Amino acid sequence: MSAEHKIVGREELVARLGRPRNERVVFTNGCFDVLHRGHVEYLESARGLGDLLVVGLNTDDSVRRLKGPSRPVNPEEDRAYVLAGLASVDYVTFFAEDTPRDLIVALLPDVLVKGGDYRREDIVGGAEVEAAGGEVVVAPLVPGRSTTAILQRAAQNA
Repeated sequence: MSAEHKIVGREELVARLGRPRNERVVFTNGCFDVLHRGHVEYLESARGLGDLLVVGLNTDDSVRRLKGPSRPVNPEEDRAYVLAGLASVDYVTFFAEDTPRDLIVALLPDVLVKGGDYRREDIVGGAEVEAAGGEVVVAPLVPGRSTTAILQRAAQNA
Protein backbone atom coordinates (compact mmCIF):
# COMPACT_ATOMS: atom_id res chain seq x y z
CA MET A 1 0.00 0.00 0.00
CA SER A 2 1.37 3.44 -0.90
CA ALA A 3 2.11 5.98 1.81
CA GLU A 4 -0.79 8.24 0.86
CA HIS A 5 -3.24 5.32 1.07
CA LYS A 6 -2.11 4.60 4.63
CA ILE A 7 -3.23 8.06 5.82
CA VAL A 8 -6.90 7.80 6.75
CA GLY A 9 -9.47 9.73 8.75
CA ARG A 10 -10.73 8.52 12.11
CA GLU A 11 -14.11 7.32 10.80
CA GLU A 12 -12.55 5.37 7.93
CA LEU A 13 -9.98 3.86 10.29
CA VAL A 14 -12.65 2.67 12.74
CA ALA A 15 -14.76 1.33 9.88
CA ARG A 16 -11.77 -0.68 8.57
CA LEU A 17 -10.45 -1.90 11.92
CA GLY A 18 -13.44 -1.80 14.26
CA ARG A 19 -14.51 -4.71 16.39
CA PRO A 20 -15.01 -7.56 15.91
CA ARG A 21 -11.80 -8.04 13.95
CA ASN A 22 -9.40 -10.80 13.06
CA GLU A 23 -6.19 -8.78 13.26
CA ARG A 24 -4.35 -7.80 16.42
CA VAL A 25 -4.28 -3.99 16.19
CA VAL A 26 -1.47 -2.06 17.89
CA PHE A 27 -1.81 1.69 18.47
CA THR A 28 0.68 4.37 19.40
CA ASN A 29 0.66 8.13 19.08
CA GLY A 30 2.85 11.17 19.10
CA CYS A 31 4.05 14.30 17.34
CA PHE A 32 6.84 12.59 15.35
CA ASP A 33 8.05 16.05 14.38
CA VAL A 34 11.62 15.23 13.35
CA LEU A 35 11.71 11.52 12.63
CA HIS A 36 14.89 9.86 13.90
CA ARG A 37 16.34 6.44 14.64
CA GLY A 38 14.70 6.27 18.06
CA HIS A 39 11.28 6.71 16.44
CA VAL A 40 11.96 4.07 13.80
CA GLU A 41 13.16 1.49 16.34
CA TYR A 42 10.21 2.29 18.61
CA LEU A 43 7.69 1.88 15.77
CA GLU A 44 9.30 -1.38 14.61
CA SER A 45 9.11 -2.69 18.17
CA ALA A 46 5.45 -1.67 18.48
CA ARG A 47 4.60 -3.30 15.14
CA GLY A 48 6.09 -6.54 16.41
CA LEU A 49 3.35 -6.73 19.06
CA GLY A 50 0.55 -7.33 16.56
CA ASP A 51 -0.66 -7.62 12.99
CA LEU A 52 -1.23 -3.93 12.21
CA LEU A 53 0.28 -0.73 13.59
CA VAL A 54 -1.82 2.44 13.73
CA VAL A 55 -0.12 5.74 14.53
CA GLY A 56 -2.21 8.59 15.92
CA LEU A 57 -0.50 11.81 14.87
CA ASN A 58 -0.95 15.16 16.61
CA THR A 59 -2.14 17.89 14.25
CA ASP A 60 -0.03 21.04 13.95
CA ASP A 61 -2.28 22.96 16.36
CA SER A 62 -2.07 20.14 18.89
CA VAL A 63 1.74 20.07 18.62
CA ARG A 64 1.92 23.84 19.17
CA ARG A 65 -0.18 23.56 22.32
CA LEU A 66 2.06 20.78 23.65
CA LYS A 67 5.51 21.89 22.49
CA GLY A 68 5.26 25.66 22.02
CA PRO A 69 4.94 28.16 19.17
CA SER A 70 8.13 27.12 17.35
CA ARG A 71 6.86 23.59 16.80
CA PRO A 72 6.20 21.58 14.79
CA VAL A 73 9.22 21.89 12.55
CA ASN A 74 7.48 19.84 9.85
CA PRO A 75 3.80 20.28 8.92
CA GLU A 76 1.32 17.50 9.70
CA GLU A 77 0.94 16.39 6.07
CA ASP A 78 4.71 15.86 5.78
CA ARG A 79 4.96 14.12 9.16
CA ALA A 80 2.10 11.79 8.20
CA TYR A 81 3.61 10.97 4.80
CA VAL A 82 7.03 10.14 6.28
CA LEU A 83 5.45 7.90 8.94
CA ALA A 84 3.24 6.20 6.35
CA GLY A 85 6.34 5.49 4.26
CA LEU A 86 7.75 3.24 6.98
CA ALA A 87 7.24 -0.50 6.49
CA SER A 88 6.29 -0.90 10.16
CA VAL A 89 3.36 1.55 9.92
CA ASP A 90 0.06 0.32 8.48
CA TYR A 91 -2.14 3.39 9.10
CA VAL A 92 -1.70 7.00 10.18
CA THR A 93 -4.59 9.12 11.43
CA PHE A 94 -4.69 12.60 12.91
CA PHE A 95 -6.07 13.82 16.22
CA ALA A 96 -6.49 17.50 17.07
CA GLU A 97 -7.17 17.09 20.78
CA ASP A 98 -4.45 17.43 23.40
CA THR A 99 -4.62 13.68 24.04
CA PRO A 100 -5.64 10.75 21.83
CA ARG A 101 -8.22 9.44 24.35
CA ASP A 102 -11.22 9.87 22.02
CA LEU A 103 -9.37 8.21 19.15
CA ILE A 104 -8.27 5.31 21.36
CA VAL A 105 -11.80 4.82 22.70
CA ALA A 106 -13.21 4.83 19.15
CA LEU A 107 -10.64 2.27 17.90
CA LEU A 108 -10.10 0.21 21.08
CA PRO A 109 -6.81 -1.32 19.92
CA ASP A 110 -5.70 -4.70 21.19
CA VAL A 111 -2.37 -3.22 22.27
CA LEU A 112 -1.64 0.38 23.29
CA VAL A 113 2.06 1.26 23.24
CA LYS A 114 3.91 4.29 24.57
CA GLY A 115 7.60 4.98 25.04
CA GLY A 116 9.59 4.37 28.20
CA ASP A 117 9.32 8.00 29.27
CA TYR A 118 5.73 7.18 30.33
CA ARG A 119 4.54 5.31 33.40
CA ARG A 120 2.04 2.60 32.54
CA GLU A 121 -0.62 4.01 34.87
CA ASP A 122 -0.32 7.46 33.25
CA ILE A 123 -0.89 6.34 29.66
CA VAL A 124 -3.98 8.04 28.26
CA GLY A 125 -6.57 5.51 27.11
CA GLY A 126 -4.89 2.65 28.93
CA ALA A 127 -7.78 1.99 31.31
CA GLU A 128 -10.25 1.88 28.41
CA VAL A 129 -8.07 -0.50 26.38
CA GLU A 130 -7.61 -2.83 29.34
CA ALA A 131 -11.36 -2.73 30.16
CA ALA A 132 -12.00 -3.94 26.59
CA GLY A 133 -9.57 -6.86 27.05
CA GLY A 134 -6.50 -5.23 25.52
CA GLU A 135 -3.08 -4.59 26.96
CA VAL A 136 -0.87 -1.57 27.61
CA VAL A 137 2.85 -1.80 26.87
CA VAL A 138 5.66 0.60 27.77
CA ALA A 139 8.38 0.20 25.13
CA PRO A 140 12.00 1.01 25.93
CA LEU A 141 13.47 4.22 24.54
CA VAL A 142 16.57 4.26 22.38
CA PRO A 143 19.18 6.01 24.56
CA GLY A 144 20.46 9.35 23.32
CA ARG A 145 17.84 9.73 20.60
CA SER A 146 15.26 12.51 20.94
CA THR A 147 13.81 15.28 18.82
CA THR A 148 14.66 17.83 21.52
CA ALA A 149 18.34 16.79 21.48
CA ILE A 150 18.45 16.95 17.68
CA LEU A 151 16.92 20.44 17.63
CA GLN A 152 19.32 21.63 20.35
CA ARG A 153 22.31 20.34 18.37
CA ALA A 154 21.00 22.02 15.21
CA ALA A 155 20.57 25.35 17.02
CA GLN A 156 24.13 25.16 18.41
CA ASN A 157 25.54 24.44 14.95
CA ALA A 158 23.59 27.23 13.24
